[in-house]
Amino acid sequence: MKRYLIIGCCFFSLQLNAQTQKVTFLKSDQQQKVDVLIDGQSFTSFLYPDDLEKPILYPLKTASGITLTRGFPLNKVGNERTDHPHHVGLWFNYESVNGLDFWNNSYKIPAAKKANYGWIRNVKVTTIKDGSKSGILAYTANWEKQDKTVLLKEQTSFVFSGTEHTRTIDRSTTLTAEKDTVYFKDIKDGMLGIRVTNELELPSEKEVSYTDNNGIVTKVLSAKNGANGNYLTSAGKQGNDAWGTRANWCLLYGKKDGQSISIAIIDHPKNPGYPTYWHARDYGLFAANPLGQAIFSNGKEHMNFTLKPGESVTFKYRIVISSGKEVSSELLNKNAKDFKMSK
Repeated sequence: MKRYLIIGCCFFSLQLNAQTQKVTFLKSDQQQKVDVLIDGQSFTSFLYPDDLEKPILYPLKTASGITLTRGFPLNKVGNERTDHPHHVGLWFNYESVNGLDFWNNSYKIPAAKKANYGWIRNVKVTTIKDGSKSGILAYTANWEKQDKTVLLKEQTSFVFSGTEHTRTIDRSTTLTAEKDTVYFKDIKDGMLGIRVTNELELPSEKEVSYTDNNGIVTKVLSAKNGANGNYLTSAGKQGNDAWGTRANWCLLYGKKDGQSISIAIIDHPKNPGYPTYWHARDYGLFAANPLGQAIFSNGKEHMNFTLKPGESVTFKYRIVISSGKEVSSELLNKNAKDFKMSK
């Protein structure tokens, strides 16, 4: 059954009752990765090597095999931007946790400044379960200082599923404070982020410099690389107007290799700060930040989130990737409703 909906100048189609596909995993302890296959085809890999500052999903591919994530810094791809080397794949962290910057940490940080940054380390894969309709991968990790003092214990599970035209990830992450009270400063960069392929960037002719909270400046050049992306939120915001606004989902869509492709992030009503603010940049950073509110509200709202020793908080997100058929707001609203009812 198909239904159709027109939003602005864009035509969206909806496919209902699609058949789910089998999910399988291939684990390599030596390479510190787990490959995720849907219907026997590569979807993504869970990467947790010792030389990476956080665990990630990389790359992310559509059901038709088109790569949605930027290759840099792990792989070089022609005409891609090489800014923000900490933007790699799909990740989850935050810019200021007890003053340590987990978000901006990368190999580019000078050794003299590394003490100002945090790591998510000591990853242990705890569950791998194939399934005919979905597959589960879970892990534990530590949010650590440079001296390996643990600030937070992380428990994360991914539920992967797919159909002929879609790939879906349900991510649930629980953070538990260890011996110290943990403060999440109200700040811009966080929490669930993805850096997308150049085609999903928004067309732009501007050059912008960004400075992180440790004074590191990055220049982002104007896009002349086939960028044709656009944002749409559940609140109806489009393009650059999506940045710094609240909505329970945000969709980034465009075309690559002649195909319609998209990625949507859906917030969960039980998350702190729901509905989240969207840190959705035109140069390819697509992030949900529920804890940074001051900058997005022009100082009207504040949320300095705190966990006392032993306290926990859980963040849940659904990521929906589509190809070949454009996604409707109706389908995303249905996904959001289903996600709300999930355990």
